[in-house]
Amino acid sequence: MLDSKLKSKIDLLWDKFWSGGISNPLQAIEQMSYLIFMKKLEDEDVAREQNVKLLKGKHVSIFRNNEDCKWSKWTEMSAEQMFEHVRDSVFPFLRKLNGGEESVYSKYMKDASFTIPTASLLKEAIKIINDMHIKEQNRDTQGDMYEYLLSQLQTAGRNGQFRTPRHIIRMMTEILDPKYGDKICDPACGTAGFLVAAYEHILKNNTSKELVREGNFAGDKMNDVQWEFLREESLYGYDFDQTMTRISLMNLMMHGITNPNIDQINTLSKRYDESNYYDVVMANPPFKGSIDESDIGENFRTHTAKTEILFLELMYNLLTNGGRCAVIIPDGVLFGNSNAHKKIRELLLERCRLDAVISMPSGIFKPYAGVSTAVLYFIKGEPTKEVWFYDMENDGFSLDDKRVPIEKNDIPDIIEKFKNRKKENNSDRKKKYFLVPIKQIKENNYDLSVSKYRVTEYEEIKYEKPEVIKKKILDLEKKIIETLEDIKMR
Repeated sequence: MLDSKLKSKIDLLWDKFWSGGISNPLQAIEQMSYLIFMKKLEDEDVAREQNVKLLKGKHVSIFRNNEDCKWSKWTEMSAEQMFEHVRDSVFPFLRKLNGGEESVYSKYMKDASFTIPTASLLKEAIKIINDMHIKEQNRDTQGDMYEYLLSQLQTAGRNGQFRTPRHIIRMMTEILDPKYGDKICDPACGTAGFLVAAYEHILKNNTSKELVREGNFAGDKMNDVQWEFLREESLYGYDFDQTMTRISLMNLMMHGITNPNIDQINTLSKRYDESNYYDVVMANPPFKGSIDESDIGENFRTHTAKTEILFLELMYNLLTNGGRCAVIIPDGVLFGNSNAHKKIRELLLERCRLDAVISMPSGIFKPYAGVSTAVLYFIKGEPTKEVWFYDMENDGFSLDDKRVPIEKNDIPDIIEKFKNRKKENNSDRKKKYFLVPIKQIKENNYDLSVSKYRVTEYEEIKYEKPEVIKKKILDLEKKIIETLEDIKMR
């Protein structure tokens, strides 16, 4: 968690961008990310130089022919000089970075545009970022700082982009339980929230108990080879949106993953053909979208242009045999009557072990979307025998547009009950959670909506007889009249 001083600096940075003329939150975050990236670029170059000196080697700086592009050089200029220099020299330099261990920078800055409108806004932003002391912050604090910056995307609903709530991602991660050695993919990664959660979950499970109690997920049980695998070969993300790709790259880098495996590509298109490669898939893919049927990848068997259905088949294709998936879907996928809806549910039940359907209330994604959703958890490669349902009623926040914290929260119960579902009695359909055998689901045309199987218990309300109610009304009227007459007499 960030201290209040660092939070206030991030809030101030946002305020400066809003008042400075950048009202689109995605654009604001992108420009902030570029500035933070520029500072980290020099900090990491200095750190590499120090490491090489310790080993008595020769350091070749990425600024060797562009000393004036160092953060420490141009941030000392006057506002107008700085503005022109960043626009005309620093950004062109960053776009050309390539090769060796700097290749991620080239990927990150390719086609980047400098859109900060005024020299004064740039100067103010530089001062605030310097005051954050990013270099002195540890990996966890840098990650928390960027997550707090991204939290402002809650205002971005009108732009069609928003983040999956962090507590929902954490719930899914706990259920999925990614482990060291897993290859983990999010085929619609957005800001990379799922990948960050998986990374932190693995670190926590490979940290000594004493440090975990202190809230420090240091991963001290891992050796250098394991650290390298976790950072270089474990996490993979894809998104078709260029801005979101850049933001996800920055998010992972701020969490200590210096060379993220993030690519800009539409994973539903013919340009993407990976299959049977990942041990874990976790995602919240776009709802209610569609794709040109002529551009859909050739390995899809479901004939539809609905992205929510295609993404489910894609995830099945991406998983290795025995691979695990947790995914958010719109409720319509659970009960839709089209051939595509039935076929995808049949795939999940016949060729996978669909372990859980967690129905979530419609307010989860407010204020920017009111659609009802569910989380599916399945394992590829063996047929389903029974499905565990949970009807979530509260997630710890109010279900209106304000989404303020409340006491009622089913998420801890969901995690606990899911992990102990084999030990508990799950036959009572009047509870929030229960098991349904596959035979009954097939008899209901593969319907996976919780309302189809949950038994609602209605409480009988006894009303008074009409003559009793009438007498009470007349008696009340009489008392009111007497009171009014008494007031008049006074």
